[in-house]
Amino acid sequence: MNAARTTATAARVLRQLRHDPRSIALMLLVPVLMLTLLRFVFDGSPRTFDGIGASLLGIFPLITMFLVTSIATLRERTSGTLERLLAMPLGKGDLIAGYALAFGAVAVLQSLLATGLALWALGLDVVGSPWLLLLVALLDALLGTALGLFVSAFAASEFQAVQFMPAVIFPQLLLCGLFAARDTMHPVLEGLSDVLPMSYAVDGMTQVLTHTDMTADFVRDAAIVAGCALLVLALGAVTLRRRTP
Repeated sequence: MNAARTTATAARVLRQLRHDPRSIALMLLVPVLMLTLLRFVFDGSPRTFDGIGASLLGIFPLITMFLVTSIATLRERTSGTLERLLAMPLGKGDLIAGYALAFGAVAVLQSLLATGLALWALGLDVVGSPWLLLLVALLDALLGTALGLFVSAFAASEFQAVQFMPAVIFPQLLLCGLFAARDTMHPVLEGLSDVLPMSYAVDGMTQVLTHTDMTADFVRDAAIVAGCALLVLALGAVTLRRRTP
């Protein structure tokens, strides 16, 4: 990997995103709108919103970044852009890192907007530090970016990229502990949930929701989510293809 090439790739992706208002709206506004909708769904039960709002604050950015990243990367491969770039002195690691850096910058803005809205406009009540909440939301968005980059290598069209969402995201959503405590699930499902990164994202949000200080469990959960994101990015660099057959 080369820092200059990685930075140049990130700058190119950001310039392209600047001319794609629909993708920007999907990444920045959809999590905000979903959180707002959720707040008024539970308008008569603010405690319920407090209970699940923090978890969804991390899940919504993960889902939107997964969709946008997988489709944007696939679009560049099917258009021949990746093939032309990789014909230059640009390694796969440079390319993946550049994409991660660009979408990571958007993820920072997305997490700031969603966290700020939830805490100061929607009245989400958390015991812990808002900065820890922001950290987990950012890690979740980066995980979604990494997953999107990874699965784009296995899709032949944008429609197929979207089809990966039920296979990659939905099982994690069902088993992460949002709908039922993981220790009450069938032992097989509980064991499966223990290896899915979204479970630790929800656990990390729960730690911030219920503890005033940073706990050892929070550090573990955040480290697992970050480690999974790095691992998936490495796998994405290995599986990245120049073009779609």
